Amino acid sequence: MLYLFSAIILIAGYLIGSVNAAVIISKTFYKSDIRTHGSGNAGTTNMLRTFGKKAAAGTFLIDLLKGVFAALLGMLIMKLLSFDSTTGAVCGAIGAILGHNWPIYFSFKGGKGVLTSFAVLLVIMPIPSLICLGVFIVVVLITRYVSLGSMLGAFALPFLVYFLGDNLFIESGFTMYFILSVFVAALLIARHHANIVRLVKGTESKLFSGKKKDEK
Repeated sequence: MLYLFSAIILIAGYLIGSVNAAVIISKTFYKSDIRTHGSGNAGTTNMLRTFGKKAAAGTFLIDLLKGVFAALLGMLIMKLLSFDSTTGAVCGAIGAILGHNWPIYFSFKGGKGVLTSFAVLLVIMPIPSLICLGVFIVVVLITRYVSLGSMLGAFALPFLVYFLGDNLFIESGFTMYFILSVFVAALLIARHHANIVRLVKGTESKLFSGKKKDEK
């Protein structure tokens, strides 16, 4: 039964994550698909550069909330069924991240999942997540590369989870959380492959540079 409900939570998380705010907002309010602008990525940074601060703020909020909701829903369902809530949180988290990246409602073409990943991790492991946020902010402030900040923040996550130890977690879920952190870091960095190429070539857009390449 645990595997069955884990699968159900994973699917539910995926469906929640598939609600892509960037696509919905751009089509509804600007009559244009964000995926046809800039780098074609359905994410907050591309929304900021293409449609402005209000569009980006709406995208940011929805992507954040859907991640939080998916993780909390998984935890709640497992607790109600008297199972380990760690499993529910992780399944909901993975589902939401996969849904954001490959949304079933929008031809499986979504964003890179930076905000949604941060949201689910903030629910599950807040201290490592906030430290990663700090890494992201420092890197972006220094370099103005959102992509570089995202990747370095993601890269730091597994190390933080490992070295800070399972004393950070209420339940005995350290192993699952560490595996999740590796999964998130690997996926986020892989999803930034085009940004890595541009960074190496020196053609990556900087934040507020006015260019239309997206890092997020």
